[in-house]
Amino acid sequence: MGKTKVAELTAEQRAELEKGYRTGESHCFRTRCQVILLKSEKRTSVEVAAVLGCCEMVVNNWLVRYETEGITGLATRAGRGRPPILSQQNPGHLKKVQDEIAKHPNSVKTVVAVLEEDLNLLMHPETLKRFLKKTSIGSAAPAPGSNPGRWLKKEQKKRSS
Repeated sequence: MGKTKVAELTAEQRAELEKGYRTGESHCFRTRCQVILLKSEKRTSVEVAAVLGCCEMVVNNWLVRYETEGITGLATRAGRGRPPILSQQNPGHLKKVQDEIAKHPNSVKTVVAVLEEDLNLLMHPETLKRFLKKTSIGSAAPAPGSNPGRWLKKEQKKRSS
């Protein structure tokens, strides 16, 4: 059996981790703080993994990251997940959506069709609605009985090309 790696913590570091464990915003961050706290109690990685329901390699990886980056290393890094179809940081997207909403304030389907054509993007009407809600650009009335069929046909056609 190998040597147990222990996280040596100062009183300040322990207080910071306990605060993160109790009041951290995400479940992941709180769990990662708990990993470091348990390792500081001279527990093995196998024991900590059993308590938290994860693999011992995960425990060791978070311990190494904490030792190199501190408590900020326990936070989830930016850039995770799928990039948005319409970006709030893209001024071209914002301008085009604003212009089309001004032209067609009551038709989400029409705005989506024009944006798909002009921006060479494929999107569902719900994508535009979420974008409008996030940016507070304006309100576009939802099309009654919005049918994803047209969108699905375009997606299938695009994939087969």
